Amino acid sequence: MVNKLHIATYNIHKGFSHFNRRVMVHQLRDSLRTLNADIIFLQEVMGEHKGHSERFHNWPCDPQYEFLAHSMWPEFAYGKNAVYDEGHHGNAILSRYPIVRWDNRDVSAHRFESRGMLHCEISLPGWTENLHCICVHLGLFRRGQSRQLQILEQHIERLVPPKAPLVIAGDFNDWRELASRVLVERLELSEAFELTEGRVARSFPSALPLFRLDRIYVRGFHVEEAQVHQGRPWSKISDHAVLTARMVRR
Repeated sequence: MVNKLHIATYNIHKGFSHFNRRVMVHQLRDSLRTLNADIIFLQEVMGEHKGHSERFHNWPCDPQYEFLAHSMWPEFAYGKNAVYDEGHHGNAILSRYPIVRWDNRDVSAHRFESRGMLHCEISLPGWTENLHCICVHLGLFRRGQSRQLQILEQHIERLVPPKAPLVIAGDFNDWRELASRVLVERLELSEAFELTEGRVARSFPSALPLFRLDRIYVRGFHVEEAQVHQGRPWSKISDHAVLTARMVRR
């Protein structure tokens, strides 16, 4: 029976370095493997881009989520959020364990920001209930975030059993630290860094994190350790730092 989980969340900036100067998806895959996480929540994952595949000689033939998952995470799900003439991008979850059900919900607040919420149910050996994982990427503005958090709350109340283990992770763009009012106070989740460090983590920009944008919220777990992975090589790969948490099932 599995009773420990290692979780990671990362906004991968569509596989490009800062200011889109270089394709970093190969270095990204190598670095993600060093984390040895069981489940990874990814944001700004490129599903397809015809122009990039023609312009860059080292652009992967497979969608980024498949390329990153290859041989390390046999299960993956991708939620297409932003669609444009050249292709699309969205959120993804990579997992060592079977994803038995998933869906993606459009939570865009307006037509200028395409945002989504990817919900997976994962079957773990010996568990009587599936693990619910929700990967989010919220909007930049307070009004839109408030509406998106309301949708997330309603979604959980409707589709996640009250006692089921739950992880919500991603880029909340929440420098005002409003998300915990919904997820902690009303839904009884805990944020990994609030539990271990006393406050949510600084994660942006990755070279010298100042803003507290990314989160890992959990229910049904004891968090043993939470870590911000900043500096090299991460600061060369994306403008966000990676967050990880090691957890034990209660």
